[in-house]
Amino acid sequence: MSSCIVVHSKFKHSWPFAADHFHKLWQKQGDVSFVELQQDDERLLGEVVPHQEQVQRLVSLHMPVSLDCLKALKNLKEAVFQPGLKDELRTYADQAGVKLYHHTSVEFWGQSVSECGLALTLCGLRRIPQLHHEIITDLKPWNYGYQTGPDGYVKAGQFCDDVRFTNGTVHGKKVRVVGAGNIGSRYASFMNMLGADVATWDPFASDPCFHRAGARKVWHLEKLVRDAEIFAPMVPLRDSTRGLIKAEHIRALPKGCLIVLVTRARICDTDAIRERVLADEVALVADVHDIEPLPLDDPLVGRHNVVHTPHIAGRTMDANKQWAERLAAQFLSS
Repeated sequence: MSSCIVVHSKFKHSWPFAADHFHKLWQKQGDVSFVELQQDDERLLGEVVPHQEQVQRLVSLHMPVSLDCLKALKNLKEAVFQPGLKDELRTYADQAGVKLYHHTSVEFWGQSVSECGLALTLCGLRRIPQLHHEIITDLKPWNYGYQTGPDGYVKAGQFCDDVRFTNGTVHGKKVRVVGAGNIGSRYASFMNMLGADVATWDPFASDPCFHRAGARKVWHLEKLVRDAEIFAPMVPLRDSTRGLIKAEHIRALPKGCLIVLVTRARICDTDAIRERVLADEVALVADVHDIEPLPLDDPLVGRHNVVHTPHIAGRTMDANKQWAERLAAQFLSS
């Protein structure tokens, strides 16, 4: 069985560990030709595959492919082309009897994104990033003297949560999730295991999606937002979901609610979120933003009721490896 993996530098820029892991998986089965192009190398697939007429298994990652490239692979039986082939090339591959494999879902990064959502939630509840920054620049956070302000903020012995916003433990909190799919259902299950009252709205998910997540199904989005202490819209950004969470939904969230954004910001009316965050009406934890990169002078940056990360939720080394494993498992000769 002759196997070959060809990797364009643009692919490694986005998925730095996936190709190498794929290589290791196939090395367990025998010799593999592994070709990694350097930056600015724009050769076609057919110009870099060694011993083309012998290759039976192929993984082509972000490589430019022509019809002549495919015709030269006379004994090719199974292949991955990432991204997929154009219609003409796919038709030729089908006629040549080549089995083409591709990812059927984004399950490979669901765990990473949902765990990041959990981590951000805990950071938002306990002001962990703010306190970390404070104690490396000042000793004042160690002063546990009792204090209370006109806005209700309390500081006492070993207490630094902000009582103006949802704070403390996940246990007992009303967590409201939009989306019962790959990411939303995982996040809901984490919240459920920590003792939260979890409810989810997703008109397209089957009942088992809610049961597995330990979430109660809510039939109307308008009802979901009414009592949310933690509000987590977790659906992918598509034409059908852009602006799904409208300004009226954001305005209906109870004062003090913690909003969690880890899939895409534009599924929400971000102007409405900004308005309420800047008015100290809600808190925000976000890995995704309406502007990326978020300017250093953006009014959201450095606020006491905001925790940010720079759009890193999904791209863990584990997600890279799972990306490769879920593709490799589809090969007949795996």
